[in-house]
Amino acid sequence: MESQKKFPVTYSFELFPPQTPEGIEKLRLTCNRLAQYHPKFFSVTFGAGGSTRERTLETVLEMKAKGYVVAPHLSCIGSTRNNILEILEKYHQTGIQHIVALRGDLPSGMAQAGEFRYASELVAFIRQEFGDWFHIDVAAYPEYHPQARSAQADFENFRRKIEAGANSAITQYFYNADAYYHFIELCEAAQLNIPVVPGIMPINKFSQLVRFSDTCGAEIPRWIRRKLENYSDDIDSIHAFGLDVVTDLCQRLLTAGAPGLHFYTLNSADLTSAIWQRLNLKNDHD
Repeated sequence: MESQKKFPVTYSFELFPPQTPEGIEKLRLTCNRLAQYHPKFFSVTFGAGGSTRERTLETVLEMKAKGYVVAPHLSCIGSTRNNILEILEKYHQTGIQHIVALRGDLPSGMAQAGEFRYASELVAFIRQEFGDWFHIDVAAYPEYHPQARSAQADFENFRRKIEAGANSAITQYFYNADAYYHFIELCEAAQLNIPVVPGIMPINKFSQLVRFSDTCGAEIPRWIRRKLENYSDDIDSIHAFGLDVVTDLCQRLLTAGAPGLHFYTLNSADLTSAIWQRLNLKNDHD
């Protein structure tokens, strides 16, 4: 973990573009509440398909207009260079300087991957077209990407993203800190000298967490799974237990030298705010 201790500690929040008027209003309230913590940035996810991508752009531009620092996600699978360039030029013109560059999932019904196969190709393209204008974050998978051929192949994919010009990384969420520590050891052995910020998922609903984890390859440790099963539909007990588990995880990571935390908020401020206050965090990036 020594390599991570030299980087400034930063905190950030992830949001997704809402699909309904009620969702839009909830997102605005969530942003207002979380903005009081002065995050380094808010990231906004990038859905597959035209309408969802438009909502991403609308959400990003509205937040930027309100003075928030925004880092749009940009997924390249299923896209052409012209599609991606058009989006990047819009962000460039509005003064956005931070991108989360991802491979993404192939939209349903689409057979071809498009002109980009890997996130490393997207990173290289951004650097080729815009030089150092954008700070580029990429994804890291301490418990490995569910579609990776092997652990080694997955790490090599990560290495290629950094070598293509990524500035930093955000991990998939995890509940086993050892997976993160091991990933950092791999980075150090490969001399990849960038901050790798842990992704943090508050525990809201058990069924939702299981669904997300099955999709993204994040392990729910057996003891946590069994405790959550035991609570059944008792949402208050799930939240109380989840806050204990996640706050302890965050504290251990920060004590070990992690260069910050990136919260997957699911467009809700409640659990993230509770964790923040329990940890008594201060954002010193300014």
